[in-house]
Amino acid sequence: MFDLIIRGGDVVTPQGVGRWTIGVKDGRIATVGLDDRTIEAPRIIDATGKIVVPGGIEPHAHLSSLVTMHPTGREFTLGPEEDTVGMAFGGTTTHIDFCFVHPKTDIPSALEQRRKRWAGKSHVDYSFHIALGGALPLKIFDQMREAIAEGFPSFKVFTNETLPPHPQRLPFKLDFGRIELAMERAARHGGLMVVHAEDEDIVQFNYERFREEGRTDGANLHLVHNQLSEQLAFTRTIQVARATGAAVYFVHTSARTGVEAVVEARAHRLPIYAETLHHYACFSAAEYKQPRGFCYHTYPSLKSPDDQDALWEGLVRDGVSTTATDEYPTSLAVKLRGTKIDDVTGGNLGAEARMGIIFTEGVMRRGMSLQRFADVTSTNAARILGLYPQKGVIAPGSDADLALIDPAIDKTLAREDFHVSDYSPWEGWHVRGWPVTTILRGKVIVEDGKLAGNLGDGKLVPRKIDPVMLRRPAS
Repeated sequence: MFDLIIRGGDVVTPQGVGRWTIGVKDGRIATVGLDDRTIEAPRIIDATGKIVVPGGIEPHAHLSSLVTMHPTGREFTLGPEEDTVGMAFGGTTTHIDFCFVHPKTDIPSALEQRRKRWAGKSHVDYSFHIALGGALPLKIFDQMREAIAEGFPSFKVFTNETLPPHPQRLPFKLDFGRIELAMERAARHGGLMVVHAEDEDIVQFNYERFREEGRTDGANLHLVHNQLSEQLAFTRTIQVARATGAAVYFVHTSARTGVEAVVEARAHRLPIYAETLHHYACFSAAEYKQPRGFCYHTYPSLKSPDDQDALWEGLVRDGVSTTATDEYPTSLAVKLRGTKIDDVTGGNLGAEARMGIIFTEGVMRRGMSLQRFADVTSTNAARILGLYPQKGVIAPGSDADLALIDPAIDKTLAREDFHVSDYSPWEGWHVRGWPVTTILRGKVIVEDGKLAGNLGDGKLVPRKIDPVMLRRPAS
């Protein structure tokens, strides 16, 4: 006797795609196999005509986060109670947010604050990366071992300040001496470095130069945060990682130069991974000149069509392991408030659309296999960031986190298709295929266009990264 049976759909597993039946018991997948009509359950979902994939994993979100682009204010992005509604509707069942540690705090207290903020406030499961920023006291790095043991094994660092320094803006950049120290600690204790990689000298010089030349319009963001900056920072970070034995996960890879640096490192058997955003893959810097063009911006910046081609090549075949959003949900007014190179609001509102857009653009338009789709929207993030095999796979023993995609949906997205904020950057985008049912640990949380779950369904998930992922490029 199962609690839930899903039958009739095309189920995507590591072994292939087949019309298998999934049996769920006590929140976990109990069986995946041929249909047996003698098996009973109080709830049976007919998935005929649907594609059943692992619940999506959003590896990069900034919820309830201070909007630092406008440092004189105290505005925050939307919290988990609001944004995870969209995640649930979009087929995402787990997200990883950030816990920021600055010189005036420490890892245990910062983690405790984030845990309290999320407790009972998320519709989907969650965890946190620990972000290390500023001239941190060296004793902070001794706390990494305990954080890893507690289930928080990923540490984000910025190689640059994304915006010009401001007395009311907290520091993000970590100098390479401290990055090396963090890498040593991560390599020793089973951690992973999560890196925002741009070259500080290039970016800050460009801000200065463009101000001097009067080219401060936000349409020039791609020239300030350029391809060379990404190339230099990726290459330097990889060299430090090689020297320390650390594994690196590059967030929001935006340029061909970044993809090529990662591909080269992986060819040398280094544990280097790249994430990109569906915004980067679908929009170019030309969008900045449109009336709502800054809706699509996040830092570093949108780039060129050639960079988009490189990102899709990496996603469809190899080189780019995951898709994320840099989720930074605000109102449309806040998103469009800045218009200059040094004040455009970063981040995106895209977690709800992520799986549907990647299915449309990857599977339906570029021939991405269904297994590769599952990899770049769920499985690879689970493996790299320490959620696998509890999350990210349809297999006996794994959490019954599932998304059902209807490939027959063929429409242009409208505002009413979304459930977060007062706008979506994906309004007007034509899609073929969209998530229609979302299941979290065996509980149906979205079905028939309605939210069936409750606030607080989401739980904190401790993570532990498989040592194989930290030794070689295994995903």
